[in-house]
Amino acid sequence: LFSTPIITSNGDGISVFTYCLPTNEFVINKLTMFASARSLLLSRSSGAANALRNTGLRSFATGPSAGGEISDELLQKLGSLSTQALVDGLWVMGWPSSQIDDARPLDPSMTCVGRAVTLRFVPVRPDIAQDKPPGGESPEYEAFEKCGPNEVLVMSSVGKMESVGGDIKFLRLKQLNIGGLVTDGSVRDTNEIKNYGFPCFSYSTTARQGPAAMQPWECNGVVSVSGVTVRPGDAIIGDQDGVVCVPAKVAEKVYNIAHGREVIEGIVKKELTKNPGPPGKFYPFMSGKIKHESPLAKLLASKGITPENSNQFEGTADW
Repeated sequence: LFSTPIITSNGDGISVFTYCLPTNEFVINKLTMFASARSLLLSRSSGAANALRNTGLRSFATGPSAGGEISDELLQKLGSLSTQALVDGLWVMGWPSSQIDDARPLDPSMTCVGRAVTLRFVPVRPDIAQDKPPGGESPEYEAFEKCGPNEVLVMSSVGKMESVGGDIKFLRLKQLNIGGLVTDGSVRDTNEIKNYGFPCFSYSTTARQGPAAMQPWECNGVVSVSGVTVRPGDAIIGDQDGVVCVPAKVAEKVYNIAHGREVIEGIVKKELTKNPGPPGKFYPFMSGKIKHESPLAKLLASKGITPENSNQFEGTADW
């Protein structure tokens, strides 16, 4: 009842058997079974390919580490403002708290401004110590070499009293003429760090050994420092009142608001010095909401500041 099968290819690399007697019920059943099996095979192959493609895309699931770029000119302008003005600027925009509370200057005279280079520590564990790149390839030394006069190294510690480093390690930061170091942990060899001369802001000082508690694990990722999110490239400004992180994505706008506020506060202070009285007539004020006919608006108008050239008045906010 059967003739010799004819073997052909369908273009997918699958051989297809046909017979001279396609009406034969047995042959038709076999062909139907073969077609079902072929369909299942192709379906599974397609699913596996999609899974591999999706796995490849997962590397982008965390998003980019950096949020933008800050020019040297803008960095200098941000550094000309007080940390209070920058905090106020972010607050006006409705952004979360940006002050790194657990970072205080080793000396009250220290100030810093620079783009963030971040380093994240993780709690010590034997396999972490084994898997971390050794010696000069360690994430902390990778971070060091990215630093210069316009960078601030931001080190995310696992604990306030844990040491992120000291004398020998930080000698390299001095050689690189780093713009500053900020951490929510502690530092050791305090006198030597002060002698190095670069600005250092930390929770405290300690004699503890850092490697006993934590290991450096990631350079230039997004970190949390005292609960404040810091991305690589964000502006870090520090003075005796603390350290502020200005997100790169909104740095220009923060500067415009904060600078405008400082100008107005200077005018108000000068007026109150000249004509002593309660500050409530002019202060405090909310940026973007100064009423046009208020005493403050009239004072500002006398100094050439009006809704036409300032974003501090009602209806002029551009954020």
